[in-house]
Amino acid sequence: MLRLPQFQMEYPTTVEDAVALLAKHGNRAMFLAGGTDLLPNMKHGLFEPEVVIGLGAIKDMKGIRKDKDGSLHIGATTSLSEVARSQLITEAAPTLAQAASVVAGPQIRNMGTLGGNVMLDTRCQWYNQSHFWRKSLGYCLKKDGTVCHVIEGGKKCVAAASNDTAPALMTLGAELRFLSPSGEVTVPIGELWKADGIWNKNVGPNALLISVHLPALRGPHGGAYLKLRERNSIDFPQLGIAVRLGFAKDGSIGEAAVAATALGPRPILLRSTSKLLAGTTPGESNFEEALLELCAKAHKQLSPLANIPGDETYRKRMVPIFLKRALRLAAQP
Repeated sequence: MLRLPQFQMEYPTTVEDAVALLAKHGNRAMFLAGGTDLLPNMKHGLFEPEVVIGLGAIKDMKGIRKDKDGSLHIGATTSLSEVARSQLITEAAPTLAQAASVVAGPQIRNMGTLGGNVMLDTRCQWYNQSHFWRKSLGYCLKKDGTVCHVIEGGKKCVAAASNDTAPALMTLGAELRFLSPSGEVTVPIGELWKADGIWNKNVGPNALLISVHLPALRGPHGGAYLKLRERNSIDFPQLGIAVRLGFAKDGSIGEAAVAATALGPRPILLRSTSKLLAGTTPGESNFEEALLELCAKAHKQLSPLANIPGDETYRKRMVPIFLKRALRLAAQP
C-alpha cells in the first residue's frame, strides 16, 4: 500500500493568507484544492511538500456567477461536477460543461476543481509511477534523473498536458486571475502554457489561481468536447478535442476555434480554424469541404508522442476523426 508521507497542514480563509503562507514556506509548500492529483503524486514520491496549504476554507474561490456584461466568473475551487451541471455554463459555454463532465469519474469530479484541472501537472508513463518503479528503471528528466525515456537523448521533458478543461477554455478565450507574493495578474489562457513538461506554465508555482473568467459570447453558438481514452469511465485523455462555433444570423459560421490536449507538454490552439470555416454553412458543401481541409491540417500538425499509455500512431489517426465528429456536433442547432 502506498502511504502519504508526513506533512503539516495549513487552512487559510483568504487568498491573501494562502499566498502569504506559500511565501513564508517557499518551495517546501504546495497548494491543495481537491487533492485528486496532488495526494496520489505525494504517495508516489513525485511531490514532496513539507507543508500543504488547503484552499477549501476560502469562500471567495468557490462558485459560479454571471456578471452584468454577460461574462461568467468561476471560482478556481469550484468542483468539476458543479461546472458540468451548471445551467449558466451549459448555456453559455457548452464546450466547457462537456469537458468537465468527462474528467475522470464522478467521485473524482465531486472532489476535483476547475482550477486544479487547469493547473494539472503534466503526465508521462515513465514519470507517474511509484518511487520503487522509477528507481528500478532509472529516474527521468522530470524527477530525479537526467534521461528522457520517451525521446532518446532528449534534453527537454515532453510529459503531456492532460487537462480536459484546458482546450475548452482556450476556445472560449478565457482569462485566468492569479495572485502571488508580487501581486495580482490576469493571464489570457492562450498565454498560460509553454512547451516544457517539467513546468509547462508561464506563471511560477507560487502563483495561486483564484478564478476563471469567460467573456460573453455574442449571438448563437455551439460547442463540443470529445475525448479518446482507454476506459471511458475514468482515464486521462489520450486525445482531447474542443470546438466552439459562433453563428451569424443567416446560419453561417461567423467564427470558430479548435484546441487539442494530451499530445504534448501544452494544449494546442489550431490557428487556421476560423479562417477556414468562417462563412461556411453547416449542412452545405462549403462546410464539408472546409471541414475536410481543416481535418487534414490538424492531422499534419498534431503529432502525439509515446509519453502516455496508448499507441501514438493510433492516437494520431484519431485526430481528424475526433475533430470531424466534434465539429459536426458543435454545428447542430
